[in-house]
Amino acid sequence: MTTPLQVTTARLRIPVTERDHVRGPLDAPVTIVEYGDFQCRFCGAAYPNLTEVLRQRADTVRLAYRHFPITNVHPYAESAAETAEAAAARGRFWEMYDWLYQHQDQLDPVHLSLGVEQIGLSPEEIAGEVGRQEYADRVRQDFVGGIRSGVNGTPTLFVNDVRHDGGYDLAELLAVVDAATDDG
Repeated sequence: MTTPLQVTTARLRIPVTERDHVRGPLDAPVTIVEYGDFQCRFCGAAYPNLTEVLRQRADTVRLAYRHFPITNVHPYAESAAETAEAAAARGRFWEMYDWLYQHQDQLDPVHLSLGVEQIGLSPEEIAGEVGRQEYADRVRQDFVGGIRSGVNGTPTLFVNDVRHDGGYDLAELLAVVDAATDDG
């Protein structure tokens, strides 16, 4: 007797809510959820492509970002994520997100402090909050939600709640978004 091959598709287990950091129209027919690590070079490579997808499909795509710092490989990933959350508490998440990906090789405390200042926030306030780990629970919740959804590396993208197991070059991302738009 043979058992039929069962194929399962990884799905997003934690739905996107107002708690998420979202860029793009809230009613967009396509939602990309990115589980990322600010120090991951692959996330850094995906960053300009995701930005371009949002630009080229401005009316049809929104991006939700969730933290997935892989701290045993990237020693500054968690403090970068907490810094982004401190910026979010001041309405500046996406400015910090952009800075972090544009300066991936400068995530040590000194450079991070300069980045916070460059986006117009107080480095002392942010460093104090990060030092007290005021945003560690938020980062941990994203991480645990990623684990529950089958995330095991970064970047992991979900397009309309289905894990995208392909690449993250621009042409492929546009094709996936267009296919999801047609399905919707």
